[in-house]
Amino acid sequence: MIDVTIENFEAEVIQASMQVPVLVDFWAPWCGPCKTLGPLLDKLEADYGGRFKLAKIDSDQEQQLAGMFGIRSIPTCVLMIGGKPVDGFMGAQPESKLREFLDKHLPSEAAMAAEAGADEAQQLLDSGDVQAALQMLQESLAADPSNDDARFDYARLLIQTGAVSEAEAQIEEPLKRIQQPLRFVALKAWAQAIRFVHEDDRGDWPLEQFDAAIAANKRDFDTRFAKAQALMAEGQWTASMDELLEIIMRDKTWNDQAARKLFVAILELLTPPKPKANDAVPGTTAGGIALTGKASKQEDEVGALLSSYRRRLSMALN
Repeated sequence: MIDVTIENFEAEVIQASMQVPVLVDFWAPWCGPCKTLGPLLDKLEADYGGRFKLAKIDSDQEQQLAGMFGIRSIPTCVLMIGGKPVDGFMGAQPESKLREFLDKHLPSEAAMAAEAGADEAQQLLDSGDVQAALQMLQESLAADPSNDDARFDYARLLIQTGAVSEAEAQIEEPLKRIQQPLRFVALKAWAQAIRFVHEDDRGDWPLEQFDAAIAANKRDFDTRFAKAQALMAEGQWTASMDELLEIIMRDKTWNDQAARKLFVAILELLTPPKPKANDAVPGTTAGGIALTGKASKQEDEVGALLSSYRRRLSMALN
């Protein structure tokens, strides 16, 4: 628990809520219900073990803050997430109701463990310890099977290490949903491209053999598509999209739009993950200082590449 004033409000509430939900308790020393609610909130902050932070504001002493939140009666509690108020309640509440309110908004312990594990896995991967990263992602997913971010990262790394069957098993559940998540559809397309290389006779073809067949018949879309899959399996993303564009420009609907779907899958695989609520703005430090180094340049290059190929796809479809 921390006492908040106008001087530390920005740091202890707004900025802090970018990292962890902050429950702001507006109270006053003369308020009877506040004396009942306050100790319960203190207890819950300890019980929830860091899943939220409690900030208390004396509404008599900090009338400017009370006015900012439109406080009309006390106690009033406001839950801040990502720098914004998302919910709240007025009056003293029993512990069961307080837990119900918090559980509706706070990440579960399993979700927090999975998130921490995924972050650690990325650090391991950055250091080159791929097997340890795989193990950490597997444990994160076991802790919270509903965590799609951990599942995606785990399945993607499995594909990268050649464990295609294991990856396909991991993406089976998301692909059964009525609304299939595009990123898992993209992983499936990548796995299928790798399977094509291993299982189809053309998987052993050198690029020159593909090119010779295509030169003999510019509308040999089956061969063009096979070449695109082979290139995709090798991680030659732009070369694969270039071949797919040749199909799309000649026949947009060929094979139930297979070329367009694979093109979109590659774009999805190349798209950087969305920043988390507590991440710095891309190209800046955590403090918002602009970066001009290698990492920022790489992000700009990826963004430019994606924009270019999205435009080319749009032109081919129109």
